[in-house]
Amino acid sequence: MKIFNTRLQTPNNKQQIQLAAHYQAAYYLLLDFDTRQHSRFRATTVSGESVGVDLPRTGTLKGDDVLINAAGELIQVIAKPQAVTKVTADDDFTLMKGAYHLGNRHVPLMFDHTDAGYALYFENDHVLAQMLERLGLQVEAASMPFEPETGAYQSGQSHSHSHNQVHSHSHSSSHSHNHEHSSHESVGQS
Repeated sequence: MKIFNTRLQTPNNKQQIQLAAHYQAAYYLLLDFDTRQHSRFRATTVSGESVGVDLPRTGTLKGDDVLINAAGELIQVIAKPQAVTKVTADDDFTLMKGAYHLGNRHVPLMFDHTDAGYALYFENDHVLAQMLERLGLQVEAASMPFEPETGAYQSGQSHSHSHNQVHSHSHSSSHSHNHEHSSHESVGQS
């Protein structure tokens, strides 16, 4: 089994061509947020090959990160669409209140802005969804790649977006917030 142990910051032209060929052959990892938070795990490529990931504890893997092993082989990580909760509000202030209450509980959040307005997303949790509804927010199920914001005190981690020339998929440029707290531990507190 191939073991990938280093994040490649910026693939060169030759590596970009190699990644494009890998994508065509379905040799990439399609991983949900929970898996991408681990530094060591076993995974299966879209084409069915088992690989290992053994990275230093340097933060959450992002969709579009590229990993390299000791032999110089590459593999790309793509954020897998997953079930999330979409939160919207009739006004920005109410949405801001919802974000405050979720942030107070250390819930990883992804933010989005479209012509329809602002939205936030978090991994499904019915207790949190009910709390937000009581606060006057609209909550609905959605499925998308989940790329939550990083913490304000975490150093930014650059990663390549060069794959966009090769293929397209829904992608948010948001980054993750990684805490070890349970989202249920302070739901009763406000």
